[in-house]
Amino acid sequence: MKIIVFVSKTGDWLVSFVAAILATVMLLYGGYALWDTAMLYQGAFVSQNLMKYKPSVSVDEDDAGLNELLAINPDVRGWLTIDGTHVDYPIVQGEDDMEYVNKGVYGEFSLSGTIFLDSENTSDFSDCYNLLFGHHMANGAMFGDVVEFKNDDYFQEHKTGALFLLDDTYKITLFACVETQEFNNKIYNPIVQGKDNLDTLLKYIKYEAV
Repeated sequence: MKIIVFVSKTGDWLVSFVAAILATVMLLYGGYALWDTAMLYQGAFVSQNLMKYKPSVSVDEDDAGLNELLAINPDVRGWLTIDGTHVDYPIVQGEDDMEYVNKGVYGEFSLSGTIFLDSENTSDFSDCYNLLFGHHMANGAMFGDVVEFKNDDYFQEHKTGALFLLDDTYKITLFACVETQEFNNKIYNPIVQGKDNLDTLLKYIKYEAV
């Protein structure tokens, strides 16, 4: 009987010990997951180090910064800014549309990726229809603010911006917001040839706009 009691007590101790180890591991993993998520969201915002390469709206300024960023990464195509939002990032273009999904502008691994131009678009934005992609981050980083444009008041207050290219600057005026599926070939088709096709696309966007 004593042996049975001893074995029973030993078994209880082992169960408690294993449970304590598992609880500790789970707590450590949970803490790491929270830290990793925080670092991911923080890293999704443009850093001060990167902001020094942002061009200036003023034509009197020396905008060598974008060319300096191009010297670091030859895939750089420009810089996009939408006034009053978190959309304020350099634009790159990869060999395909997966290259910068999880790669930063400096070429490092980054879960938040980089804003990128569709690989089928002409690199100088000379196409009549250019597609830009970016992650929707829950904290509003990258293209996280795009969903806010479904709110008409927000849309009306954030309609302006600028597209800085290596040799030119374009003012932006947003005219529509469309919520659509990722397989919508009418929207996600960078090859739009001719004025008639562009007019058809613009009419479709206007019709589908929220």
